[in-house]
Amino acid sequence: MIVQARLQDFDRSIEEAALDLGASPLKVFFVITLPIIFPSIVLGWLLSFALSIDDVVIASFVAGPGATTLPMIVFSSLRFGISPEINALATILMTVLTIGVIMAAMIIYKKSSSQEANMSN
Repeated sequence: MIVQARLQDFDRSIEEAALDLGASPLKVFFVITLPIIFPSIVLGWLLSFALSIDDVVIASFVAGPGATTLPMIVFSSLRFGISPEINALATILMTVLTIGVIMAAMIIYKKSSSQEANMSN
């Protein structure tokens, strides 16, 4: 839904201009379309990951026989006490999230500083 909302606001004339200038449809997708919708793709992935961790009970009822998800494994491990594997997993998740937040802040800072420099010129 997030990507669909971004695509609804997407200006198709940019793609049409690239196609008129001789770019192939594949190149237009990778050079123009994908960079524009990439933040919404990442946001959709993060949202689905967060919801999958949150919905352990639903995942346990919906999962078929033999199918396990990461939240189900963590929840079943927690019933017997906190193990070093759970601590390591939590550390990895926190590290990845921290790096992601720092990278997003750096990108936002660079974009805002470049826009300010363009406005002053």
